[in-house]
Amino acid sequence: MEFVLPESYDDYTKIIHIDMDAFYASVEQRDFPELRGKPIAVGGGGKRGVTTTASYEARKYGVKSAMPGWKAKELCPDLIFVDLRFDAYKKASKEIRAIFQSYTDLIEPLSLDEAYLDVTTNKKNVKYATDVAIQIQKDIYEQVGLTASAGVSYCKFLAKVASDVKKPHGITIITPKRAIPFLEQLPIHKFFGVGKVTAEKMRSLGIHNGYDLKQWDKDTLVRNFGKSGAFYYDIVRGNDNRPVEPNRERKSLAVERTYDENINVMEDILTHTEYISQKLAAAIVKSHFYGKTLTLKIKNRDFIQKTRSITIEETFRTFDQVYEEAKKLIENNAEICTNLRLIGLSISNTEMDQVVEDKKEERLKGLFDM
Repeated sequence: MEFVLPESYDDYTKIIHIDMDAFYASVEQRDFPELRGKPIAVGGGGKRGVTTTASYEARKYGVKSAMPGWKAKELCPDLIFVDLRFDAYKKASKEIRAIFQSYTDLIEPLSLDEAYLDVTTNKKNVKYATDVAIQIQKDIYEQVGLTASAGVSYCKFLAKVASDVKKPHGITIITPKRAIPFLEQLPIHKFFGVGKVTAEKMRSLGIHNGYDLKQWDKDTLVRNFGKSGAFYYDIVRGNDNRPVEPNRERKSLAVERTYDENINVMEDILTHTEYISQKLAAAIVKSHFYGKTLTLKIKNRDFIQKTRSITIEETFRTFDQVYEEAKKLIENNAEICTNLRLIGLSISNTEMDQVVEDKKEERLKGLFDM
């Protein structure tokens, strides 16, 4: 089904996706003038370190987020590694959130540095979402000293894709009339939700852009890509009815791999676990999701699934932390780690979860003290 154009501008939802530009690196360059104009990477300086964010000066050399520090330095010999300062990033994020809240209460944060905003009706009664986005960008620059890119459209998917078109400090508007032509020419790897592996599979099937994807029927896409196939079928036609959810919170972050042959040798199991730990550490860095509990998930040749977890005092933030604890989980449960067809690792139990639990405990204590 094609997206049906509304009769007037006022008949469709107005969504903005704000994405801060090189957030961690930009905070460092804002706070330390000597770093301005220089290629920097936040984190990643150690032997097994992973970069969280690279400045635009570093990105010119191919340095990216979630890249091993040694590789980043190889690409950019003059790269300056800067230690993470989470308090500074959280403070900036809080200030940015306050700006969002001056326009709307319908805010869905995706991480410290990006969020969806539904401004269909907004607190300042600004008619056009584009004007709201421009004002938000101006407010962030003047009040926080940072730049942001914005995407404006009638749905979350298009707003998200649009915010990446003109970086840094750009704005892209995709109206319902522009949606289909825009999607048809969009390279397949630019579709939000299509990862590297899926993009490679699509290209092997002759799907290189939105137009190619649109030629496939829903059943065939589902057979090839599972439940995601139905999502791809809809979004390439401009259909995305997901609302902005202010209370949406991610509860866990997971990486897993299924193998064609059983893995039975402990050395091989640890090698695969090390690889998965690297992927999970990179995902932690990229999504800014920090939890205290690591869960090992395994499935054997008989499809029997088992999990084992460990909780640490601090949140998981680095590869070394993840692999060290994952290795313990494997070695301490060697008796069940045989003939494995699947190995997975996930992070959960965030600091915010703990705050909620503490509040519950306080309420219960109050009841018993009455």
